Amino acid sequence: MRVLVTGGAGYIGSHCALLLKERGHEVWVLDNLTNGHPKALESFLPADRLIVADLGDTHRVEHALLANRIEAVLHFAAFALVGESVVRPDKYWNNNVVGTISLLTAMRHAGVGKMVFSSTAAVYGEPTVVPIPEDHPKSPCNPYGRTKLVMEEALADHAAAFGLGATVLRYFNAAGCDPQGRLGEDHAPETHLIPLAIRAVVDPSKPFQIFGADWPTPDGTCVRDLIHVTDLAEAHLLALERMEAGKVNRYNLGNGEGHSVRQVLDAVGRASGKPVPANVAPRRPGDPAVLVADSSKARAELGWKPKYPDIDSIVGSAWNWLSRHPRGYKT
Repeated sequence: MRVLVTGGAGYIGSHCALLLKERGHEVWVLDNLTNGHPKALESFLPADRLIVADLGDTHRVEHALLANRIEAVLHFAAFALVGESVVRPDKYWNNNVVGTISLLTAMRHAGVGKMVFSSTAAVYGEPTVVPIPEDHPKSPCNPYGRTKLVMEEALADHAAAFGLGATVLRYFNAAGCDPQGRLGEDHAPETHLIPLAIRAVVDPSKPFQIFGADWPTPDGTCVRDLIHVTDLAEAHLLALERMEAGKVNRYNLGNGEGHSVRQVLDAVGRASGKPVPANVAPRRPGDPAVLVADSSKARAELGWKPKYPDIDSIVGSAWNWLSRHPRGYKT
């Protein structure tokens, strides 16, 4: 299939683009490079297959779809920092909602009727049931989560009106790096748990911050469902192959098992051979104590099964890349 990956120079998008290429698909990446890294694509994507453009440029996106005879879009191009979304909701609504509507318009004009949409567990808000099923009430507690939920609803409307086939994948906590060490994780600023812990090992002068050690969990730290980024990519390929015109399917993606912050720090210590320097800081507002996915629907309907479910595999792959690239793709 001829596939356009929006945000494909970013962390999850680049891993998905690589897997698409390995499975025989023809891949193009569209990215405005605000957060993406062209260097991530150099080893597997010809330079002319990276289209530097913004989602809001509807005509240019439409031209890219038509010129390359694109058949499906995997959409990762979104801002995804919860804290930033609270202080800059305008940025998030403009990109995540207005930009995605622009993309859908370009797709409709170009006759592209398939989309896999990157969503998030943030659509649920504070969970009342754990593990969280797809039909859990939706009550996002930050603008980021609200922008994703609104776009899920917009996709349903586009499916009903225009015959769009779409699959919504709600990620829990993406983690790890390509098992062969070809791709990594490089955010600015970095907010993800494992890279921050690894950076603290590499540079002990900047200890890891544990946001609260008094949560109602076994060791007092937050519990999260970590899912390997390559397993996330696999789910996108499966979703692409099982899409139905005029219908939107929604799936949680997680391992179904939670690990506390302290358990993750212990795993980083095992991978690095050094303890992670860490300090306890106050809780962050809006952080749920426990987030764990019920991903049984994805397993049953997509045939999806994570290949790297254990914490040491996830952390080990991250250490393999990040310890060799302390400055990210700049090294």
